[in-house]
Amino acid sequence: MATELLQPAVALLLWTAVMWVWMYATRIPAIGASGIEFDSAAPNGDQLKELPAAVRWKADNYNHLHEQPTLFYAVIAFLVLANAVSSMAVILAWTYVGIRVVHSLVQSLGNPIPLRFGIFCLASLALFGLFGLAALAVF
Repeated sequence: MATELLQPAVALLLWTAVMWVWMYATRIPAIGASGIEFDSAAPNGDQLKELPAAVRWKADNYNHLHEQPTLFYAVIAFLVLANAVSSMAVILAWTYVGIRVVHSLVQSLGNPIPLRFGIFCLASLALFGLFGLAALAVF
């Protein structure tokens, strides 16, 4: 059953790789078209603000996939190591991954912030459910 819980974690890793490819597939041509000349003395990220918003959204989402999902990976590893894998954990993990993919698509394709925030909150609820299962395993 541990493999069943690791599958959604690997799926989210693969999705992060997809977002990396999508980010650079749009960013590199946009940089070329913009004529940006990079200045190593400029503050980090300042020059990329010149790129179109639709290009920056993909990079923003790629960064977001390195924030809250780190907690997801940690709780998945904990549940596996604690031998606390359950069908509920698998359902919550796949729910979290599915919602994060939707979040990526919403942010990358149009970025309506109120909708994106609602999707983020739904993903957080699934993640908090995993935290609850982890707490039940140790307390």
